[in-house]
Amino acid sequence: MEKKHKTGIVWYRRDLRVRDHFGLLAVEENCAEQLPVYFLSSWKAAHNWTGANRQQFLCDSLASLDGNLRVFGGRLLIRAEPVLEGIKRLIEQSGATYFCYQKDPDPFGHGIEADVDQLCRSLGVEVYAYHDVSLHAPEEVLTGGGLPYRVYTPYSKQWLMKEKPQRLKNVTALHTPADLSTEEIPCIGHWNLSHPAPQRLLGGEKAARERMKKAVAEIVTNYKDRRDLPAEQGTSRLSQDLRWGLISIRELYARVLQAELALPPSQREGCLTYRKELAWREFYFAILRFFPEVLEWEFSAQWRGLPWEHNEAHWQAWCSGNTGFPIVDAGMRELLATGHMHNRVRMIVAMFLTKDLHIDWRHGESWFMRHLIDGEIASNNGGWQWSAGTGADAAPYFRIQNPWSQTQRFDPKGIYIKRWLPELAHLPAEKFYEAPTNGLPLAKGYPFPIVDHRTERDRTLAIFKVHKASTS
Repeated sequence: MEKKHKTGIVWYRRDLRVRDHFGLLAVEENCAEQLPVYFLSSWKAAHNWTGANRQQFLCDSLASLDGNLRVFGGRLLIRAEPVLEGIKRLIEQSGATYFCYQKDPDPFGHGIEADVDQLCRSLGVEVYAYHDVSLHAPEEVLTGGGLPYRVYTPYSKQWLMKEKPQRLKNVTALHTPADLSTEEIPCIGHWNLSHPAPQRLLGGEKAARERMKKAVAEIVTNYKDRRDLPAEQGTSRLSQDLRWGLISIRELYARVLQAELALPPSQREGCLTYRKELAWREFYFAILRFFPEVLEWEFSAQWRGLPWEHNEAHWQAWCSGNTGFPIVDAGMRELLATGHMHNRVRMIVAMFLTKDLHIDWRHGESWFMRHLIDGEIASNNGGWQWSAGTGADAAPYFRIQNPWSQTQRFDPKGIYIKRWLPELAHLPAEKFYEAPTNGLPLAKGYPFPIVDHRTERDRTLAIFKVHKASTS
């Protein structure tokens, strides 16, 4: 059957796969020629919201995407130019009359979409924007009064009850003209970066699908019981794959639900807990969409203007994993070595920075985004504001985690700590349950705790109480 359009463009952004892909399927079904394109960002050397780890993962994923497209007869066009200029140039070069893209959940990406739509229409090109990053767009899950939720629990109840979109069929044949120019697949040198974490995960759709299959088969059924134990592989490790769209959220959800329904009712709690975590991800997308000011301000207005401090020595100790608090330092060393940090430990180190060191959560938020492979603006902001006690459905300001008791509860044998702090490998785990009382560090070459947790906890409670009283 003759197709309506000769040439169509699919603008890849954070949907770097060929399976279960709205845009790719749309251009295959509607166009004789398909032009998948990715535009490289133009910043150089440093960025507050990304870094070498995530950019290297992106490069791996773009190379994988190009290879996968070639299996079906296509290829990935890489363009190193501003998006609007690049789209206009590609439309003029190819004569494309069809254009589609995935909507971006972040304000930075979302901001250009109206200009892209206007450009395409001015050139007589049909333009389609599809929602693909989450199961439900933010405007699909609202209160009975049509307002966005500010609290997770009622949001998640509605989210869980909503019918989920089904997986799409995969493409079968593509054709990308050979005469269209393209840049080489980039390396991190394109951004003047170097030295990503040595133990980082491999990017690309194939590696992501292998991780997804392992997670569903081996991890999510025990997720509730094991997810908080950093020494074990109790989390799915799929966050970076969802961040870049290497796997489809529709397929992941369907696989988890299928695994859940195959179990006896008494054994389904792990899968349900995991599905609720996917709802947390989408809750934070909704918070960012409806309250974009959270990237600059505390979500809760009563906590705006808190008197944060900045002790540079404390900040550097936190960044390098040399605070003298083993669970904190292990998490920061894991981040530096792998571009990843266990989720429970993320909460511990974030609360330590904000409640023990009294440093502004925005500094920690940016540090995580610059080092995490899975850095997701919405979830990262939500997590930091939760830990600081300032966010949507956040931990109350008076709930302050004790790094020593958190260790005893979640790393009782010290396995995780010893994995990332080899200088403490010879110590019995009980040494990590409380601060040293003899005035000496836990081991030679390891720092003495830079603060006293009980003292700083009391200071935090006083700071928050005074600020609350002043804004009441």
